Amino acid sequence: MTTTAAPRIARTRVTPILIGDPPLLNSQGVHQPYTPRLIVEVQTEDGVTGVGETYGDTDYLTIAEALAPALVGRPLLDLNDLTGFAAEHSPDVSGRARTEVNAGGLRGSRTTNKLLASVVSAFEVASLDALGRTLGLPVHALLGGKVRDRVEYSAYLFYRWAEHPVADAPSDDWGAALDPAGVVAQAQRFADRYGFGSFKLKGGVFPPLEEIDAIRALRAAFPDRPLRLDPNAAWSVDTSVHVAEQLDGALEYLEDPTPGTPGMAEVHRRTSMTLATNMCVTSFAEIPEAFASNAVQVVLSDHHFWGGLHATRELAAVCRTFGVGLSMHSNTHLGVSLAAMTQVAATVPELAYACDTHRPWQTEDVITEPQEFVDGCVEVSDLPGLGVELDGDQLARLHERWLTSDVRDRDDVAAMRQVHPEWTMPPAAHW
Repeated sequence: MTTTAAPRIARTRVTPILIGDPPLLNSQGVHQPYTPRLIVEVQTEDGVTGVGETYGDTDYLTIAEALAPALVGRPLLDLNDLTGFAAEHSPDVSGRARTEVNAGGLRGSRTTNKLLASVVSAFEVASLDALGRTLGLPVHALLGGKVRDRVEYSAYLFYRWAEHPVADAPSDDWGAALDPAGVVAQAQRFADRYGFGSFKLKGGVFPPLEEIDAIRALRAAFPDRPLRLDPNAAWSVDTSVHVAEQLDGALEYLEDPTPGTPGMAEVHRRTSMTLATNMCVTSFAEIPEAFASNAVQVVLSDHHFWGGLHATRELAAVCRTFGVGLSMHSNTHLGVSLAAMTQVAATVPELAYACDTHRPWQTEDVITEPQEFVDGCVEVSDLPGLGVELDGDQLARLHERWLTSDVRDRDDVAAMRQVHPEWTMPPAAHW
């Protein structure tokens, strides 16, 4: 019998970029005009290149730049121990990883292991992309095969300013959304332009009663569409219970109303509301307590901070075992990440909720043909690998922006202080 040796990694490249971001509001502040992302390329000895994408803040970049050269010579197929290998070759960023008063706090506690997983995810995706291109197979085939031809996404609604309060910032024509009428108008535009059939509002920005009114306005405008509200743990348990009672029957689920697993468990115990999370369950180590206490009924997966596409499928299996629902979280991202999200989402039978995506808010990309949303869905590509091609010119342009800018980390607090100099992120509020 003749065997063929698995291809090895011959070259790697890590490219930090800055992409334009609208002034979207959340519990920590407001998005900056530009946010960092990281594009990872892995090339085999045969000249086949795969691509991945992840967060581009300093800590992620530090880990990625140390890991990339260490991967040269490693078999492309050696993915099961990639996290351990990465840990052996990663610098210590533990001191910076412990703070939660930053954008990382929107994804729960920020630890070195979670930073590592987010970097590993990009290299794993790039390796799967290269492997798929080598074999002539889509990534979903490498994960066991697709169970759907389209992946449904949810419109991601934000309170927002009309424009950034600084010069030379990117702009768009969406306008401000600072009250229920503005939120409904935004949702209508998402429905008309992209055909989205469900809506998620990023809350934790205004007093809860105002956000309750926004959900009620959305319900009146879209009586049959699933609705979600996500205040990013901005409320106390009592406030969360009050909101859940006021919106009983109006929400598909309430996402992370209060901080921590014990608080979430208390809210669920006192209400009938389905609770979702991408903050108190963002690693396998956090699952036992959350599931045992019935703190969450839906987990929002995210291949970026769970450590890749295989880990996402492992998470799906655990959720299936314990009868916990599964959806998908999103942060500011480009088409490479959307391709990876779509490929893995296509392989998970239990994905009963539309996935989140920020993608319509981004006006730039690093792929030659950005995906289109039709009826709120993205078609699952059957092309080899991820099914996308990197646009070298666009990548170079966005990298040049990174080189000439002093933005190295996302900081919603600092962006808010451009308008409110004394602003600080408040603790969980009791209203």
